[in-house]
Amino acid sequence: MIFPDIDPVVHIGPIALQWGPLAIRWYALAYVAGILLGWRYAVRLVRNPRLWGGRTPTATPVQIDDLVLWITLGIILGGRLGYILFYMLVNAGQRAQLLAHPLSAFKVWEGGMSFHGGFLGVCVAIALFARSQKIDLLKLGDLVAPVVPIGLFFGRCANFINGELWGRVTDVPWGMVFCNDTIRLANDGACPAGQLPRHPSQLYEAALEGVLLFLILNLAVHRLKWLQRRGALVATFLICYGLFRFSLEGVRNPDHGMPDFPFGLTMGMMLSLPMLLVGAWLLWRALREPLPPVEQAAPDAHEPA
Repeated sequence: MIFPDIDPVVHIGPIALQWGPLAIRWYALAYVAGILLGWRYAVRLVRNPRLWGGRTPTATPVQIDDLVLWITLGIILGGRLGYILFYMLVNAGQRAQLLAHPLSAFKVWEGGMSFHGGFLGVCVAIALFARSQKIDLLKLGDLVAPVVPIGLFFGRCANFINGELWGRVTDVPWGMVFCNDTIRLANDGACPAGQLPRHPSQLYEAALEGVLLFLILNLAVHRLKWLQRRGALVATFLICYGLFRFSLEGVRNPDHGMPDFPFGLTMGMMLSLPMLLVGAWLLWRALREPLPPVEQAAPDAHEPA
């Protein structure tokens, strides 16, 4: 299969739509869609009393409105800082370029965001918001966890549209040659992925980290009622994402210029291992911890006590 090339107005590549100097990029659209849809989904969760079993929801819709800004900043700042720390400074070529041009660290429009960095940025944002609003940190994390796969799905779709983060060379029937006119134009006539068919690993990640993880968390929310069980949804997200990302690293092409890590590990694998361990510990703790008591409604003033 040949990677598609749609031209000229809406084309496969970094830019989705362009009017003169104004350009809207696919990755920006993915961020906007993930944040907006995730925001509305979180509001629906807190407004559904059946999910809370007579207990007060973790946050109000107004608090979620405020939290969205904190999380957006956490995604952008954490994602960029994580890419610099986990990839650019580890890659000898990119490290030299960064040291020669330090201001390039701020050029987020040129690409370079790390999920694990964005994840840590969101964790910091949630922790700061929880502290400012006097909300239990793990409970707030449980409310955010089911939302995250929405953004992951759109982000991985944008990776595919941009023709980046492709997989390893393969002979499967759906292998894709990531080379078209747009890619050649952006790379001085070259195709970085070469002419051999590769796994469309971006779509694998969209399916597992996005669709399947959303369904798993949705089941935990609506069937198991785990919004009432402190830390269980955070744990489920950590375990599932860690497993999916670790397994998919076997078909995802390692970043160019990265050193050879021991035991054939990749940076994505090493960053996912702590998620698995922390998630397993949190789930063990969540299942052992008793549910909080159901809150009793105040007696009606016209009824005898």
